[in-house]
Order: sequence, then structure tokens, then C-alpha cells
Amino acid sequence: MSEVRTPTGPGKLVDAHHHLWDLDRRPQPWLDEPGHEPIRRTFGTDDLRSDATRRIAGRTLARTVVVQCVTSVSETRELLALADADPLIGAVVGWADLTSPAVADVLADLLAGPGGGCLRALRHLVQGEPDPQWLQRPSVERGLRTVGQHGLAYDLLIRDHQFDQAVRLAERLPDLPLVLDHAGKPPVARGELDEWERDVRRLAAHPQVHCKVSGLVTEADHRKWTTDDIRPVWDVLLSAFGPQRLMFGSDWPVCLLAGGWNQWAATVEELLLGCSAAETEAVLAGTATGFYRLDPANPKAPESKKGTPCS
Repeated sequence: MSEVRTPTGPGKLVDAHHHLWDLDRRPQPWLDEPGHEPIRRTFGTDDLRSDATRRIAGRTLARTVVVQCVTSVSETRELLALADADPLIGAVVGWADLTSPAVADVLADLLAGPGGGCLRALRHLVQGEPDPQWLQRPSVERGLRTVGQHGLAYDLLIRDHQFDQAVRLAERLPDLPLVLDHAGKPPVARGELDEWERDVRRLAAHPQVHCKVSGLVTEADHRKWTTDDIRPVWDVLLSAFGPQRLMFGSDWPVCLLAGGWNQWAATVEELLLGCSAAETEAVLAGTATGFYRLDPANPKAPESKKGTPCS
């Protein structure tokens, strides 16, 4: 780290992780779980614009990465169509069945369809898979190799007890760009971070792995969390990955369960107070821009056509 300074500047802000869903078009069964009542409604990009009003280090929200919620290719197509129509969305993290022999054809079809140029990565809900070797299944590994062959990255959604298989994935597929969602969901509320820190550092030792500073408030006490609860996690992430492999994400609208977009933004700004302008730029825009191949300074034209690149 360089000398302490207040992060300021006219740059743009990239939110590398948020969700959208229209319950009239597509049910989200996970929202039926107890505790999700506050977000059991439709959320669109206009809702995000209305909520995400706070600047971080003088930066306003310019581009976003929308991430899949359910295991559905149809949902991915819907998200790609939204990205094709709305210049706020710079990239889509979608879903396809990695175990399917037809995964290459599915990816080719998605990339050629409306908004296909916005598809930048895939994700699977590994956190819900009981098999501790799921990412090492031959069919899954074959699918992940296909993901890389199509020029796509992979978002790792795991819980803190699933790091072993993530590390093995990074070892076996060193050319596949990986990003750890929500920092691997550390047990913030319990404050027992030693094992999580050890595992994060093991994963961060692989240079193709990046990390999202996101989803931390919902791992803390939803009502009582403070910046001091988050800081130990931030310190580990900054030390393990460095700012050039960290990216800000809101996990909106899930973050509404624990304060919301603006409260999280204020916390991130406080965490960045020890960072230089270049380090702040990396966390708030540069890392996500490079990883997801988007440019927050040049939003795509709303009139983009079928199959054209999503800038």
C-alpha cells in the first residue's frame, strides 16, 4: 500500500455484481425462503438507478455486470436481451449446463443471439451442491474447458467450506479466468475468519483468480453490522489479491436485506481511505473493466443489433 490518502477523482464506477428479476415472467424459487420477504418482488434496471445514488470516491455508477440467479438458459437469454437494450449493463454472467454434451452448442447459440456480445462469463450455484468434488467431476471440468474455449470466464459461487474444490479447479485449469464471488462468503457474523483467510490465500496464489468485494453484509448481522465488522475481511482480501484483482460489487438487490446499495457504497468508500488513486481506480472500475472486457467510459449504443459486440 502507498501512503494514506482520501480517494477522489472524476472516474466512473462499475458495479461488478448485481441481479435483476421479473417475477411476472420468471419465478425465483429461492425467494420463497424465510427472510427474503423484503426482496420478493420484481427488480429492474430503473430500480437499480433509483437505489444506487451514492457516489464512491466521487464516482457515479456508469456500468454494471448482471449475474444469473437460477439454473436456466432462458433466464440468461432474458438477461442478454436486457443488456442489449440498456446501456447501463456492460456484461452478463449467465448459466448453462456444464455437464451437458451440448454445452458448446448452447454457448454458441447464446453468443450469436440478441445481446450475445454481452456474455462474458458463466456461473453455477456450486454453494448448493452437496458433492464436495462437484467442480472436479469429469463432465463439469469438460464443460469448463469449453467455457474457456469460447472466450468466457467463470464466476465461482462457493461457501467457505468449499474452497478445496475451487483451489483444485484453479490448479487444473490455469488458463480459465476465475472470479470468486462474495469473497467466498466468509463467516462475518461469527467473526471466525482464520480458516477462511487460509483458504482465500491458497486460492489467491493462482494469478488467474480475481475476487469480488461483494455480498459481505449479508454474511454479517443484517441489522447491526458496521464497517469494523467488514474491515478484517477487506484487509485479508487486499493483502491476498491486491487491488488489481479486486472489484467492487453490490449484490443488489440482495444487499437490501442488510442495508442496501448506498450503505454498502459508503462502507466501501471508508475501506478505500488508505488506498492511492490508482488502487481505488482498480477496485472501483479497472479490475472489472479488464476482467469482463467492458469500458465504462464508452457505453454501448442502445441500438446495438443481434450478435454484435457489447462494448
